Amino acid sequence: MDILYTASATAVGGRQGRIRSLDGVLDHALAHPKELGGPGGEATNPEQLFAAGYAACFENALLRVARERKAPIQASSVTAHVGIGRGADGFFRLRATLEVSVPGRDRSEVEDLARIAHEEVCPYSRATRGNMDVEIRVVP
Repeated sequence: MDILYTASATAVGGRQGRIRSLDGVLDHALAHPKELGGPGGEATNPEQLFAAGYAACFENALLRVARERKAPIQASSVTAHVGIGRGADGFFRLRATLEVSVPGRDRSEVEDLARIAHEEVCPYSRATRGNMDVEIRVVP
């Protein structure tokens, strides 16, 4: 595989620490969410960061699929909901729901574009396939 880009970040202090990209563009405090027994507060957490990355990557994959089909999308959004919980085996697992919105486009067309983006284009979808449940929903 030819690597085209490498993103690097450092975490210090776990879920109560801080994350910083090596270039300094990303620099955030972390807080353990209240739902997981932490204080929550004005800081981010790994699930939010994963959701943001997955949403951005998936929307770009959706736009690419539409362009390649000669049906470019003028406006769209993808909202990723990433949950964490324990599986039946007691180990922590992630689950994602991607809500895809393409106003003014036929629902079945958007479902088809999203399916192709998920199955063939988005590297986050490839990385998670078989490792976590991912649901894709087309919303208005």
